[in-house]
Amino acid sequence: MFAPQLIIHAWPFYLAAIIGGYLLGSIPFGLVLTRAAGLGDIRKIGSGNIGATNVLRTGNKPLALATLLLDGGKGAIAVLIARYFWGPDAALIAGTGAMLGHLFPVWLGFKGGKGVATTFGTLLAADFLVGLAACLTWLVMAAIFRYSSLSALVAVALAPVYAYFLPLIWAPGVERIGDLQMAGFAAFLAVLVWIKHHSNIARLLKGEEPKIGKKKTSG
Repeated sequence: MFAPQLIIHAWPFYLAAIIGGYLLGSIPFGLVLTRAAGLGDIRKIGSGNIGATNVLRTGNKPLALATLLLDGGKGAIAVLIARYFWGPDAALIAGTGAMLGHLFPVWLGFKGGKGVATTFGTLLAADFLVGLAACLTWLVMAAIFRYSSLSALVAVALAPVYAYFLPLIWAPGVERIGDLQMAGFAAFLAVLVWIKHHSNIARLLKGEEPKIGKKKTSG
């Protein structure tokens, strides 16, 4: 994959994939939905984040669920469309674009969300087993510790591990190039999520991070 000759001929498609993925990923569904529901600017509520966790702090659970699904869905759709038209390499490039669009949307001065839902949606579309394992990890961690941020950090950190080892379990001895590429892709997404969660990490270390269901007033 990503052979030099292929890249030379396919670069217009890869460019279209990352631009299209970025534009799709940059749609701020949390902001759009809360404004449409008459709840004002989500950036002035709670943590100021545009993601589902902060939307939940408005007390509107259906709206938070819709934000979660749409933020995840835009990552998945970017991957699926690019794969359908241009193949698996373009799919990962589109997924990267969707993630960057969510984190740094041009419409909001490049100040976006933290990318957890978009990461999960992207992983599910790129490799369903890896995405499913990451989602289940989040659910288990959230059930035990009740911290959304901690659950997300652990889940995305383990995603590259899942991407590397799951194929060894299900198909030992099979060509590994694509699996290693998927692991690298998952690791890249994990790094982005961890960087965007720097303030959450600081609060977790201080014991000040609010648990799921608790309102957060600032930060």
